[in-house]
Amino acid sequence: QLQLVESGGGSVQPGGSLRLSCAASAGFALDYPAIGWFRQAPGKERERVSCIATGDGSTMYADSVKGRFTISRDNAKNTVYLQMNSLKPEDTGVYYCAGQRRGSSSYVCYSSASEYYYWGQGTQVTVSS
Repeated sequence: QLQLVESGGGSVQPGGSLRLSCAASAGFALDYPAIGWFRQAPGKERERVSCIATGDGSTMYADSVKGRFTISRDNAKNTVYLQMNSLKPEDTGVYYCAGQRRGSSSYVCYSSASEYYYWGQGTQVTVSS
């Protein structure tokens, strides 16, 4: 059973915006040491684009999205968001949120996908004119 559920994907023109949401499935909590957003384009490896650490709220961004994407967390709604602005065609892909393995540091966002044990089903983002 998937513990995380993504939503908010869609098709936009270059320069547009989307906000992705990552929520815990019914019966689960978003109580991971960190939450990461990953994306995978056709024929490419999955890459981490952003992460937020639970311990201190620190965030990280891939260089390709810095200044355009913002990750945030609403504890009251048990949801993590990824605001994506100034979207480019190269942002196209399936976006996944993932929970960092329990027992890892809540002050560190790990870069490797192998450190994230809990994944959603993904949401498609297409940027095209």
